[in-house]
Parts: sequence; structure tokens; C-alpha cells
Amino acid sequence: MLAKDSEKKIILTGDRPTGKLHLGHYVGSLQRRVELQNSGAFDQIYILIADDQALTDNWDNPQKIRDNIIEVTLDYLSIGIDPDKSNICVQSGIPALHALTFYYMNLVTTQRLSRNPTVKAEMGMRGFSSAEGENDNAQGLPVGFFTYPVSQAADITAFKATTVPVGEDQEPMIEQTREIVRRFNQTYQRDVLVEPDILLPETEAQRRLPGIDGKAKMSKSLGNCIYLSDDAGTVKKKIMSMYTDPEHVNIEDPGHIEGNMVFTYLDAFCHDDHFAEYLPDYKNLQEMKDHYARGGLGDVKCKKFLIKVMEERLAPIRAERARWEADIPAVYDILTRGTANAVACTNETLAQVRDAMRINYFDDRSIIQDWEKWIRQ
Repeated sequence: MLAKDSEKKIILTGDRPTGKLHLGHYVGSLQRRVELQNSGAFDQIYILIADDQALTDNWDNPQKIRDNIIEVTLDYLSIGIDPDKSNICVQSGIPALHALTFYYMNLVTTQRLSRNPTVKAEMGMRGFSSAEGENDNAQGLPVGFFTYPVSQAADITAFKATTVPVGEDQEPMIEQTREIVRRFNQTYQRDVLVEPDILLPETEAQRRLPGIDGKAKMSKSLGNCIYLSDDAGTVKKKIMSMYTDPEHVNIEDPGHIEGNMVFTYLDAFCHDDHFAEYLPDYKNLQEMKDHYARGGLGDVKCKKFLIKVMEERLAPIRAERARWEADIPAVYDILTRGTANAVACTNETLAQVRDAMRINYFDDRSIIQDWEKWIRQ
């Protein structure tokens, strides 16, 4: 027996296709998506490639977004996203999302959007504001970028998502969506839209993986990433250049664990079996940390161990990506099928929204009859 819409458990998640995905994405969301997908706990899963949203700060280079749609899809498939269990869909191919965004804009004030902490942070990161949060960019703030929380709310509610797996930095966006849902349902006196729940990463290591330079979170724009598609040689080179402890000059010097990227990455990726396989000097990571902290363990040895740990994780992903790269038409078929499923789902929500707002002029026979009477008069 199929669940009613109100009983369904639906996930919406996704990424902006501004480049290939990296280990920060993998730790923060991708591996969790695979776990949720395979849990059997959800009725529907939609993974949205948000190409329209990516244009809000890449409007002058749409080709970059176009090219990266297939790259992101390959990354999804390589880490275990199963197109038979999850719908991978492209935002620009789902017209209902744009209509809902327009309707929701009337339910949100500019003052409310300007207070959104995530918007403030991303304005600064993309050069639209100063550190104080003021919009001092000479060209001004693009309206599309300013209102992208409304677009995100449209994405979430269009699929009637009950669960949205995101990082802590996205909590203000989910709260913005909840506010829009409540205001819509109250204004039009219909329980059409669903308030989503946020699903945060379970551990500290999953919440934020820093870049290899140790100065900020892993970011494509900062060039401090290890990409899921990097070859073994590139991964090795990046790990060997990784920030450790500048005071750990000699092997016998005591070392600092906190802020040392090698140990941060080992926290995220290694387990006890790795030591038996690659570094039998220690039983577990804590023993290795203790030795480093008291002195006598060099950075090169630590990095070589991390290289082996990461290669064990990345080699199967790399191989799976190569398999899909050899059949790109099949990848396009997956996107076409997933987007078609998304269109069907979101069109149904859009029809319900228009019905609640009484703007479904061409579907409401009573309105047409009123027009006919008016014309005859």
C-alpha cells in the first residue's frame, strides 16, 4: 500500500555545479546521502543539481555551470548514488521551481532576507560585502543572489521534502523555509506546504573538513581541495604539502595535534584496521597521536600513512567514475529520467499552491463561468 503524501518521508539535497566535488563534500554530505539512500527509511529521494542557483554568482560564465553538471553527476555516481533509488535532477529543467520562487517572494521582506546569517556570510565570501556585512560592492548586490533563500525554499517545498541533510551553516536557510511554509499555509488557509526537518552531520569531523592549508574550510575558490576525481599522484602531492605543525621542526620535537591537518583528516577517514594494514607500530589513532605529541614521530611518516588511508578510500571511487565516464550517454539518460520524475512531483505541488491561492484561472470552471457571464453582459 502506497503512503499518502502526508505520510511520506522525502529527502531533498543537492549541490551547485560550480566545479567537481571534493573531500569536504564527501565527508559533509555525500557519504551520508549514500547511507540514507540505502537505509530504506525514505519513500523518495531527490538530489538536485542547482544550476540556476549557481548562476546567481556566475551569471557571466554560464558555460562553467553547464560543463560542471555532468562532472557533479559523475561524482554522485562514483560515490554510490544509485539512480534506481535516488532521482538526480537538474534545477533548470523543473519549471515549477521558478513559479514557486516568484510566489514565495511576496511572503518574505527584504529586511528578513538581509538578516539571514548564511546570506551575510556568503555575501562576504563572494565579494559582495565587507567583513562588517555592509554591501559595499561598487556594482551592488545581484537581486538573484539576495533572494536565493527563497529559491531554496521553493526547491524544498516543491518536493514536499520532510528531511533536508545539510551542514550547520544552512540552518538559517531551513528556518527561512519553515517561515515561508507557515505564512503560506496561514495566509491561504490550506495545509499545502510541508515544514522540513534539518538533518545535521552526526560528528564533528563530518561538520567541517578544513582545506589542506588548514586556514579555512575546503573550497574550490581557495584551491585547497582534494577532489574525488584527483588521480593517485595528485592526492599524494597534495597530502605531502599539507599543513601540519610549524613548531614541529625536528622529529624529536613534541608536536601539536590541534590544527594539524594530517590528524584532522585521519580523524575523518582512518580506523583501527588501517594500522594493522599500513602502520603496525600503533594499534589505533590515539596511540599515534600520543607519540607525535611527546615527540619522536615525523610528519613525513604521518603523511605517508594518510596517503595509504586516502588511497584505499578514493581508488574505488576513481574506478567507478572511470566506468561511468566510458558511457556518458547513460549518464544523460539518468539525468533525463530523474528530472522527468522531479517535474511530475513538483507540478503537482504547484497545482496545489495555485489552487490554494485561487489563481488557477484556466483550471477553475467557476471562474471561467463568471467570465462568460461578464462578457455576455
